[in-house]
Amino acid sequence: MKTIFQKDLWSISSFFENKNYSFNKNEILSSLSKNDIDEAFLIISNWKGYLPTPLIELSKLSKELNLNKIFYKDESKRFNLKSFKALGGAYAVEKVTKGNKDIVVSTATAGNHGRSVAWGARRLGLKCKIFISEYVSDARGQAMSDLGADVIKVKGNYEKSLVKCIKQSKENNWQIVQDVAWNDYMVVPKYTMAGYTVMMKEIVNQLKSDKITHIILQAGVGGMAGAMVAGIARYLENVPEIVVVEPDSAACVMESIKTGKIEKIDIKRESLMGGMSCGEVSLVPWAILKNSVKFCISLPDDNIAKTMKLLGNSSFSDEKIIAGENSAPGVISLITACLDDKIKETLKLNSKSNILVIGCEGDTDKEMYQKLINQ
Repeated sequence: MKTIFQKDLWSISSFFENKNYSFNKNEILSSLSKNDIDEAFLIISNWKGYLPTPLIELSKLSKELNLNKIFYKDESKRFNLKSFKALGGAYAVEKVTKGNKDIVVSTATAGNHGRSVAWGARRLGLKCKIFISEYVSDARGQAMSDLGADVIKVKGNYEKSLVKCIKQSKENNWQIVQDVAWNDYMVVPKYTMAGYTVMMKEIVNQLKSDKITHIILQAGVGGMAGAMVAGIARYLENVPEIVVVEPDSAACVMESIKTGKIEKIDIKRESLMGGMSCGEVSLVPWAILKNSVKFCISLPDDNIAKTMKLLGNSSFSDEKIIAGENSAPGVISLITACLDDKIKETLKLNSKSNILVIGCEGDTDKEMYQKLINQ
């Protein structure tokens, strides 16, 4: 095990401390209210097949890094969709359609959000249109087709698929169910984020007497990260150190926090962390994240496959964990931080620390998963 943690084997691209940090619960809950959060849990927890996903201790990893405990929220077990996004898109579909079977729902996606929207539409007997970029794998597209969605592939990246979705939805009077907010489109992304907060409610119930000191949150457009921060404001008595992690090619949250305003990143290279390869933070999560995130980390793709394999072969815990490529960054950030004395000291990581990382997906693309862990 020791050879795994040689400093030259693990790296981050950049580390940034937010000097404007101020965690204001009232301000955070003005963006995503207690009622929004509580209603989401009440509705989702009554869905057929609902069960809290596991909170697994990475006990082998915490021992190696000389930390007290590391908790891994395993969203590979979320319904049959293997991703935390099952909580968001499907919930938003239910909220906006309100039982109207004549509504056609639409969305643009890199994979997991669209799968949730398609599943939510099927649950309610609705027609569904999904727009995906040419970079989304055929397997992810097929998974949405299997749920009854009409999948449209668009030339270009995620942003291009979103533009196409908006254009055709306006022309055909389809209801867009997007996890990204823009001017005059804020309500649906709030529903989506409210669904994600169910994770924090479950975590609080699962922790019992343990108190989280640090939480590492993946960010693409910021929806999950913003939702979890709102969940902290709603459910936790203490405020842990909040760290956001992003691909180095798409660190839009970090760059925005640096300047104090939303910055758009021109993505030159698509990250292996496809669900996080986003060029611009969404408006609703930005209002939450801009002051409440204390630290930002960006990562190259280098250690993704290795981390997925180590999680899968029980190197970090007593059980095997099936972790997709978007689940690895939190673990990589933690290992790298502990191997860098300066970052470790800045983050206040020590033998008393209890860290929460989010295993946001499982093998949502089985072919990709096998290819990566066999590298």
